[in-house]
Amino acid sequence: MGITRSVRRLAAYVPGEQPKARRVVKLNTNENPYPPSPRCTEVLARFDLERLRRYPDPEFAALRTALARLVGADPECVFVGNGSDEVLSVAAKTFVENDEAIGSLDPSYSLYRTLAAIRDVKWVGLPLEASGDRGAWEELKERRVSLFLWTNPNAPTGTFAEPAAIAAFARRFRGVVIVDEAYADFSRTNCLPLATASGNRNLIVMRTFSKSYSLAGLRVGWCVGPKDLIAALYKVKDSYNVDAIAQAVALAAVRDQAWMKANVAKVVRTRTWFVERLVRDGWDVLPSESNFVFARPPHAPARDVFAALRERSIFVRYFPGPKTGDRLRITIGTDAQMRKLLAALKRIAA
Repeated sequence: MGITRSVRRLAAYVPGEQPKARRVVKLNTNENPYPPSPRCTEVLARFDLERLRRYPDPEFAALRTALARLVGADPECVFVGNGSDEVLSVAAKTFVENDEAIGSLDPSYSLYRTLAAIRDVKWVGLPLEASGDRGAWEELKERRVSLFLWTNPNAPTGTFAEPAAIAAFARRFRGVVIVDEAYADFSRTNCLPLATASGNRNLIVMRTFSKSYSLAGLRVGWCVGPKDLIAALYKVKDSYNVDAIAQAVALAAVRDQAWMKANVAKVVRTRTWFVERLVRDGWDVLPSESNFVFARPPHAPARDVFAALRERSIFVRYFPGPKTGDRLRITIGTDAQMRKLLAALKRIAA
């Protein structure tokens, strides 16, 4: 009694394990191995606690303006959320009627399916290779998909779809397309120009501070898109959804693009040589343009390798299931962390 049927049936989203021990190699939740900008530290050190007596700016004017300037858009085209997960949750409430559905690629971020279940609407998954197929379009239409969530680069695979292909999809789709670009700073290009294009009517690009800005613990996400869609998100969001400290620290991070880009460059360099080592050792590694790789071990089931690494206090991510269960998702850490992982993998294979 008291709990809705949809919640009773709900298979809750399972986040990556957060080990309590400090002496671990944590490569399971795609966090950045390098610290955020020193400007963030400065903001925290001088933050006036008197400000905490009052509610934060509900429209995050300073942060919104800085983000708009960064992408060449009007501030009215920018929405900020309590992490990108809140942006997704608000979008599911804003753009999906009770008799409609949410779509995404499959496999992709498992929260998408959970959001549909929370809304008590259907979820439609399209195979990665079928986003342009005629049959896929018929299924989207028949099942009344009104919100399509496209992670690019994709998670957990790390694979990348060209912006032109996503633009063509959005032009044909009768609904709202959100391009989840959590990992886009680690890729060679992105879809932000699509979101700010004058003819765009239904495409939103979403970003997060959790990955490239090294602020996963802060919980700030944002998106840019057509003014009418962004205005609708503001109507649905919680009154004061991003706290004053988070707004101030995120603003400092935005203003230090050089620091963020330097950290991204280090991650990409490490990703390059780490993939080369895995391939040399017989692993099958999908092409990645993110801060992680999705790879199949050569001599043992992925589940067993995952467990053996965990026993050695090295944490990677394993997703059971027919489409993902043969691979491990490995976050790119520091060079030292990746060498420690490689050494452990050699011992496991011996």
